[in-house]
Amino acid sequence: MERFLDIRILTRELTPFERLVAEHMCDGLSNSAIARETAHSEKVIENTVSRMARAFGIKSNSDTNIRVLLALAYRAHFGDTSFDKLAVPCSHFEVGADGKNYCTRHI
Repeated sequence: MERFLDIRILTRELTPFERLVAEHMCDGLSNSAIARETAHSEKVIENTVSRMARAFGIKSNSDTNIRVLLALAYRAHFGDTSFDKLAVPCSHFEVGADGKNYCTRHI
């Protein structure tokens, strides 16, 4: 069975709080952990995730993990700082004329 996901570029700008929640989500934190980290209730985080999914045009169904698609969409749109935090080397490095490694994709 072939599946196509309809994820658009943002239909509106994310609020600073939505960006914070998305960054924590990209770091692998659960809603509960994000709630503790941001001193909000888990329900506030759930609602924020739902609003962000709508902003990216991600629709819920039984075969879709909204959090995964949202993290991928956020990373594609805003960059991939989560890997920097994990010290995971980027696979897109190329050696520049100055001999330093540069990412050709996440610049």
